[in-house]
Amino acid sequence: MRISLGPLLYFWDRQTVLDYYNKIAQLPVDIVYLGETVCAKRRELRGDDWLNLATMLEDAGKEVVLSTLSLIEAESDLALVKRVCQNGSYQVEANDMAAINLQKPGTPFVVGPHINTYNSSTLAQMSALGARRWVMPLELAGENLKAMQAQRPVNMETEVFVFGRLPLAFSARCYTARAHNISKDDCGFCCREYEQGLLLATREQQPFLVINGVQMQSARTFCLVDQLPELAQLGVDIIRLSPQLQGMTEIIDLVDKVRNQRLEPALAVVSLKRHMPTGPCDGYWYGDAGMDLLGKDFLDANLQEKGL
Repeated sequence: MRISLGPLLYFWDRQTVLDYYNKIAQLPVDIVYLGETVCAKRRELRGDDWLNLATMLEDAGKEVVLSTLSLIEAESDLALVKRVCQNGSYQVEANDMAAINLQKPGTPFVVGPHINTYNSSTLAQMSALGARRWVMPLELAGENLKAMQAQRPVNMETEVFVFGRLPLAFSARCYTARAHNISKDDCGFCCREYEQGLLLATREQQPFLVINGVQMQSARTFCLVDQLPELAQLGVDIIRLSPQLQGMTEIIDLVDKVRNQRLEPALAVVSLKRHMPTGPCDGYWYGDAGMDLLGKDFLDANLQEKGL
């Protein structure tokens, strides 16, 4: 299996982003997704900046994919998506059906996780439109993946999100601006104050969601690293990690060791927990509430067997 680094979901300053990807170029990641997928107002990096990063990463041996916005609200947003789709150099991850429609006929593309690819017939339709890879929607269960893999088009790669806070929903309203009691049009880019999003807790002070501009994420970190052997058996081609500012070098190293069978999955998850600020979750994989942790029994049994 190859490792991919999904698109950056947070709003970091320009130099931080450039330094971050220069570091990623030296790490054992096979595929890197670049571009703004959350909010069109976030323009610290322009189109040429992203393309320069793409060239640098490609020179470092990475496959580069340009990701599109997940929520299109205005003509200017549509124009941005069109420019990405017609870049002429790099494959595109389509996160909205408009991006698929803007692809030149016959141009290979990636079906992003926010396209509702919930069954094999939709997968076949995407393949007919030119898709050569699909990212499993985050809310699907392992049983869904197993069924879809059995009927997957021959020329279609499968990618599964295995580590990071889940990007759950998008809204025309900016949640972060709302939290600051200001309007979206006059947001002042307040989301830049939160390098990993703004944590939202319940009245009982339990971590619930993370506010990230117009995007809502899970508070807990989705982790399927313990499931990598099963994903390999199911024929998954690519496993996706979501970028975070702190600890990414170790996260990538641990996942790389697991995929190459140099580290037991359960032991890797124990080490990964230090990079999960509010703990892990995996409920969607088991067809249950996404915020639940249902693989705990598996991990506890493995650790007990090893005397840990």
